[in-house]
Amino acid sequence: MDGGGRFAQSLNSSGAPRLPAGVAAERRRRALNRLPNNVHSSSAPRASDVGAFERRLNDWAAAIEALHLPRGIGVAASAFIILASIAYGAVRGDHVPGAVASFNEIRDTIGNAVGMHIATVALSGQKRLSRDDILASAGVTDDTALLFFDVGAARARLESNPWIATATVQKLYPDRLQIAVIEREAFALWQQNGRVFVISDDGTVLEPYMAQHFTNLPLIVGQGAQLRAKDFLALLARYPEIRNDVRASVLVAERRWNLRLRSGIDVRLPEADVEQALAQFMALNRSDKLTSRDIVAVDLRTPGRVIVQLSDAAALAREEALKAKKAKAKGGSE
Repeated sequence: MDGGGRFAQSLNSSGAPRLPAGVAAERRRRALNRLPNNVHSSSAPRASDVGAFERRLNDWAAAIEALHLPRGIGVAASAFIILASIAYGAVRGDHVPGAVASFNEIRDTIGNAVGMHIATVALSGQKRLSRDDILASAGVTDDTALLFFDVGAARARLESNPWIATATVQKLYPDRLQIAVIEREAFALWQQNGRVFVISDDGTVLEPYMAQHFTNLPLIVGQGAQLRAKDFLALLARYPEIRNDVRASVLVAERRWNLRLRSGIDVRLPEADVEQALAQFMALNRSDKLTSRDIVAVDLRTPGRVIVQLSDAAALAREEALKAKKAKAKGGSE
């Protein structure tokens, strides 16, 4: 006891002074080290193993005690473990979308309750898409609160619609939303693997071809044709006599184009100097009326040379005519 009649140290249950944690751990370590090596049986762990494990636990306990952790840290750690377990269960059970949707509904309800609802939505720039299409793409509903509406996410959702090239979304407090879009234009029909799609001039697939009002669009065929159609069709437009007679433009091996004319004739264009080949074909057609003849192909791939392939019937008729001509010439010479 000290001079005031108080205990200098707190007592344990036996009435003896409590030793500091580090001193007590050191004494237990020394006592265990004094145990003989043969104090063990074949079925029990060796004293040295038990001692090493206990020493390790004591070291951990002493280290934790030395940290002087604040009061309540155990409760906080338990709460963290519980929340982490709930989050893990939601992820493993695929409940995250439902939980997020429920949270958003509660959040929007609160936002609407404080007067931050969307009263007016101003749209501009839409041609092909309807108002409902744009609102659905943006994620705007009757219950959406303006306060919590994410304009960045809405813009990304709008631009994921293939018909929308760019979109702008603005919140105008207290209750207005403004959406402006720039739509892509239907440019051509693209046939690939037996399926036909409507595409824009940058090659974006807008939708499968079903609507009849797209029948006047030019048809392109082949792998990669949708990405090269804009430049090629612009070049073909310089020769309207040919363009108006083209049924389809076919990209061959992603290198060069063939023109399938309405008469069934194939015009085989070279990889380079395509414009010169088109000019040559137009001149030949004007002078020799190639498209009105019984031919199946005009090959312009060799510079300075035009190869015309006759149909089977025309080739047979030509062969017979040549034979008759030779026979007549032979008879006249006799």
